[in-house]
Amino acid sequence: MVDARPYGSWPSPLTAAWASTAAPRIDGAAFVGDSGEEIWWAQSVPAEAGRTAVFRRDRAGTVHTVLPAPWNARSGVHEYGGGSWTVDDAGRLFFVERSDQQVWMLAPGEEPRALTSDRDTRYGGLRVSAGALLGIRERGGRDRAIVRIDPGGATDLVAASDFVAQPVLSPRGDRLAWIAWDHPDMPWDHTVLRVGRIADGTVVEWTDVTDGRSAALQPEWADEDDLAFLDDVTGRWNPWRMRLDADLPRTPLAPADADTGGPLWSLGTRWYGLLDGGGMVAVRTNGSDELVAVDAAGRVSVVPLPATASLAVEATAGRRALVSGMAPGISGIWLVDVGDGDAAPDVALVVGDRAEIPGEDLDEWMPRTRALTVEGPSGPVHAFIHPPRHPRVTAPDEERPPYLVLVHGGPTGHEGGVADPKTLFFTSRGIGVLEVNYGGSTGYGRAYRDRLRGQWGVVDVADVAAAAAGIASAGLADPARIAIKGGSAGGWTVLAALARTDVFAAGISRYGVGDARALAADTHDFESRYLDGLIGPLPDAEELYIERSPLTHIQGFTVPVLLLQGSDDAVVPPAQAEAIRDALGSRGIPHAYRLYPGEGHGFRRGETIVDALESELAFLGQVFGFETPGVPPIALA
Repeated sequence: MVDARPYGSWPSPLTAAWASTAAPRIDGAAFVGDSGEEIWWAQSVPAEAGRTAVFRRDRAGTVHTVLPAPWNARSGVHEYGGGSWTVDDAGRLFFVERSDQQVWMLAPGEEPRALTSDRDTRYGGLRVSAGALLGIRERGGRDRAIVRIDPGGATDLVAASDFVAQPVLSPRGDRLAWIAWDHPDMPWDHTVLRVGRIADGTVVEWTDVTDGRSAALQPEWADEDDLAFLDDVTGRWNPWRMRLDADLPRTPLAPADADTGGPLWSLGTRWYGLLDGGGMVAVRTNGSDELVAVDAAGRVSVVPLPATASLAVEATAGRRALVSGMAPGISGIWLVDVGDGDAAPDVALVVGDRAEIPGEDLDEWMPRTRALTVEGPSGPVHAFIHPPRHPRVTAPDEERPPYLVLVHGGPTGHEGGVADPKTLFFTSRGIGVLEVNYGGSTGYGRAYRDRLRGQWGVVDVADVAAAAAGIASAGLADPARIAIKGGSAGGWTVLAALARTDVFAAGISRYGVGDARALAADTHDFESRYLDGLIGPLPDAEELYIERSPLTHIQGFTVPVLLLQGSDDAVVPPAQAEAIRDALGSRGIPHAYRLYPGEGHGFRRGETIVDALESELAFLGQVFGFETPGVPPIALA
């Protein structure tokens, strides 16, 4: 029998504790051994303060912990890190220890030992290439170089730019390819692909093989004179190949109206991998993700992978690939065997389990997700809608559901349309979720991404408001009960939308930006000139920074707000949230502020994830007038 209860008050076994552990954060994977018979990977462990541990699956399928507690493989380069570990075929693990940001080595049967011991220095982007351990060294939060790391320490290979990333040695080890860019660009604006000659342990000369007017990414050597890379010179990130023994002609590899590439927030991100015998496996994104196999002749076939969001090609070996991503109910790593190309690729889940609930069929809880496009002031706005769903409860016929509009960060982030456990936490209780890929999002080409240039706080706000108004006018949502939630840059859009529109009845900001001038002054070097492109260069654009900032328009706040913040956030410091909190208090606007000790930019500890989710649900219940079974109420000041 189906029960009838008000939306938002549906009882659900999908608890916040379940959601905190059901989708661990995957941080890279590798084949290990002469024939790649072992699979290694790293993932966050929320129950252990969110540390990143490394595991291996042996040939028999047994899983072993390689990096035990309290070790924590996490880089702080650019604050977002990435490439915090790698492994060679002998099974030696190289990792960046979070507590000191130095490179350590863990050989089989031994204890970890430090390879570097540099003060005020961080490492990341580790990769074993042509038998050498490469990485990115960041000193004093600014001075960066590509380094070779040996037992005696790190040796600079090349710098000469504000930022360097994705180094890879040629098969003989005498040439280095890498990506470089300078302030005020971000790596999705403009980068240069460089190839340099190595002599006496350093790069002595180099050639810019792209002109810096596009955003080249991820060089990989096919052979000594054949370099593959990604570039968006056509308006879409696509794979290219260049012969270095000629006059640098470039050849497109299976061009498509989709993106193989994305924002380089994490130094370890890879979107494709080369296969033996020619060809590659690659991620293609146009809204959702898909994985394709491209043979040596350029013929393309879609790989039947269940994951369609957050795909990354973590490693390749022979004709096999390790691909991480998200499928409904699963965050994991799949082993893809392309074989000889005559048959369909073999696909198997090797890391990650379906997030089942005892006594429940998770499929019955999955919302009927679909893509949605609405018209905004600047053009089409892309989104994914996840309606409420419960196998045993429905709502009264006359009631329309409350909705939570999710605004991703970046603002170059992207939502792929998979209902993750945190989404199911809300939809299973009768609260719909709308994920909006507003103008500025990746996954739809450069023109869509560039829609936000100079318009941050305008286009993003208009787009999320248009998406919310669209589902209300279509009768899919209760227009009086639409809330908005976002983190980081998404938090800025939340606060700006609350201050400048009347579409939303409540807002949830996770470590959001309230004052653009303070952000430009206080944030770290990687993003210190980001606002030049999003708003304008200082000091000329100072008045525009003031005008765009939500804190300037505090009189526009009329609805309740929940603020969630990490105490150790170096990207958006707590002062931003606390300024908003104080301004809301001065106007008598109902609000709550949660400060989580030890958390940075993004929550990793299990107890934090649980408290944040339950606080959000309790907040929505209190504001929208529904009970929240199993979750205590929240006090609003």
